[in-house]
Amino acid sequence: MVPVKAKGGKLKLILIIVGAIVLAAGGAVGGMMFLGGSDEAAEPAEAAAPVKQQAQYSKIRILSGDPYFTVTINSNDGKTHYLQVYVETKSRDDEVVAALTKHMPRIVNRLTRLFSNQSLSTLRTLQGKLDLQAAATQEIQAEMQDKIGKPGIEKVLFTGFIMQ
Repeated sequence: MVPVKAKGGKLKLILIIVGAIVLAAGGAVGGMMFLGGSDEAAEPAEAAAPVKQQAQYSKIRILSGDPYFTVTINSNDGKTHYLQVYVETKSRDDEVVAALTKHMPRIVNRLTRLFSNQSLSTLRTLQGKLDLQAAATQEIQAEMQDKIGKPGIEKVLFTGFIMQ
């Protein structure tokens, strides 16, 4: 029985040595791949995956500084109805945030005209609100395209929406 133990001990020793060699070879190959690549190969990979900047939100403020628009809207019931909307934009560019502030009077003018031309019956539906949000986004993007040569904002967000 002693020879069996000796064979088992030798087999374990051989397996440990073979395992260590395989592990060392794998580590060496991995290290060479990690450290041995050229800078030229790494640059296109970095350029292909641009870092997405953090979202920046800007309140659209009317000239008095209030962060909302209040306009009268059309209705078929003969009564006067009001719409109050709090508007924020989402962008990822510092230049756009500065341009929004600089051109705020023109943006407010565009949005006031847009909001004033809405009807109560349309805005009562979810689709009407979504369409208005898309139209507001397009208005601001058109202004930014005209002023800085790019749309700049990703979307307009309504952070408050009251109809009366």
